[in-house]
Amino acid sequence: MFLKTTNSTDDCFPRILLLILMILAFNGLQAQEVHTISLKEAMKLAKENNKKILRSQIEVTLAEQNIKERKELRLPDVQLNGMYSRITNITEFKGSGFLKDKEVTPAIPEIYEVNSTFKMPIYAGNKINNAIKIANQENEIAKIKTEKAENDIELEVVANYLAIYKMMELQKIFVENIKEEKSRLKEVQSLQKHGTVTKNEVIRAELQLSDRELNALTNSKNIKIALHDLKTLIQIPDNEEIAIDTTSSLDEMNGLDPYDFYMTKALQNEEMRIASQELNISKTELKLVKGNYLPSVHFFGNYGFYYPNYKFFPPNPYLYTLGQVGIEATFDLSSLYKNKTKMEQANTKIKWQEMQNEIVKEEIQDKLYKEHTQYQEILEKFVVVDKALDLAEENYRIVKLKYLNQLVLITEMVDADNALLQAKYNKISTRLDAVLKHYELLHTAGIMPQS
Repeated sequence: MFLKTTNSTDDCFPRILLLILMILAFNGLQAQEVHTISLKEAMKLAKENNKKILRSQIEVTLAEQNIKERKELRLPDVQLNGMYSRITNITEFKGSGFLKDKEVTPAIPEIYEVNSTFKMPIYAGNKINNAIKIANQENEIAKIKTEKAENDIELEVVANYLAIYKMMELQKIFVENIKEEKSRLKEVQSLQKHGTVTKNEVIRAELQLSDRELNALTNSKNIKIALHDLKTLIQIPDNEEIAIDTTSSLDEMNGLDPYDFYMTKALQNEEMRIASQELNISKTELKLVKGNYLPSVHFFGNYGFYYPNYKFFPPNPYLYTLGQVGIEATFDLSSLYKNKTKMEQANTKIKWQEMQNEIVKEEIQDKLYKEHTQYQEILEKFVVVDKALDLAEENYRIVKLKYLNQLVLITEMVDADNALLQAKYNKISTRLDAVLKHYELLHTAGIMPQS
């Protein structure tokens, strides 16, 4: 009996410990705070933490390092060389036959030397300067691409944020509608008990309620997916919960400026500036190719220690030094006929880039015109959707009153209910679409607001 009691106590301890751990874990989950962020906060976090933006910043660093590397071409090349060897005696064959009448001259068996050389470019057809210029132009492109990456990610955050906002507002409508549907179902069931409506009326009400509940469930899951995507964009850890702030103002909506205002700005947006820099690079590359026709001039020098002295024969067994400085000029004659095709390619590349600039400009013009027109259309919809909501509410009130008096079938009640739900959603959706289209217009014009 004593042993049995002891075993029971031993079993109880780990259970109590497990229970304590479960309570602590549950309290930890309960204590986890949900971080509510506004649209501006989300854009700021994305700009600071998004991996695509961080990658573009690294590309700027690489471009800057490339400039330093090109500038180092102006520095002299310096080498230090050393050599040690052993040689045989010198054997001469002075006879008329093969390997006859040989005469051996003793040689100093060891040879060693230590010398240093340097070579510094004085003029290389301006190739070094043009190489540095290209590196600087590439660096400018990298900076513009970083700016573009930031604006692209910010627009993506806006689109994701507003999509969540829209779904959350729709969820509110669903919840309110489900409450209304449940109340209507009770009314229909009560009417059936009194024999005033058929079983089909009850089934139709139940189907309508089921359909709303399924829509609400699907919409809630879509909200979770979109929130996860938003966390990835702004680099919030998966174990942290976030929510969007639906109480703050999303956009001042100062109205729509004339198309020409946006077009003037768009001609200096990131895509146009990148295209312009790429054209400049093509022109500089042409200058680089032209440099092949020009000579290269270098300043050089060397100095070394040598043993033995083979400047004389027989060699002297003495250590000696020798140095020289001077100017070296080289001209590649083959460039006169090999460089022609390179010149043609460089000129063709310039023409291609000029055509590309025109294509980019036309694409921006078309995109901006489309977004400007669509934004104007959405703004004009405000009055229409507001009036449609008023009409839908009045229609719903009338049909509901008739239904309660058994003057219309439930199908008409369902139609009125669906029309009211759609009108409510259209009003919210139109406002949010206007905000998104406003940001898209600013993005294309290259004047995204600073977060």
